[in-house]
Amino acid sequence: MRTPEVNKSEAVSLYSQVAAEIRRTIADGEAAPGERLPPAIDLAEVLGVNKNTVIRALHILRDEGLLDFTRGRGVRVVGTPQQSAVLARIGELLDFARAQGYRRDKVVAIIQSQH
Repeated sequence: MRTPEVNKSEAVSLYSQVAAEIRRTIADGEAAPGERLPPAIDLAEVLGVNKNTVIRALHILRDEGLLDFTRGRGVRVVGTPQQSAVLARIGELLDFARAQGYRRDKVVAIIQSQH
């Protein structure tokens, strides 16, 4: 897995950046289903962020169904590259919409009105 990159000067939160980079890694097939991710402490050290920032990002990805936490086995990828690619694009859309002044609930309403 390539090392996720974060930019501390961006308006996007660090944990969102970490989650986005891991999502992209899965989407690109660099981390396949069943593969273990490095420990959060190691990722945090490489990225120069707090371990809790990485843990928060990992929890987001677990809630999205991309990762699984198993005691004694660490954090494993369980989502597919296709699922990750869709989630990455959704994240990009939400970031773009936020920059344009739209709240998440408004973006969801716009998407729902397209059906």
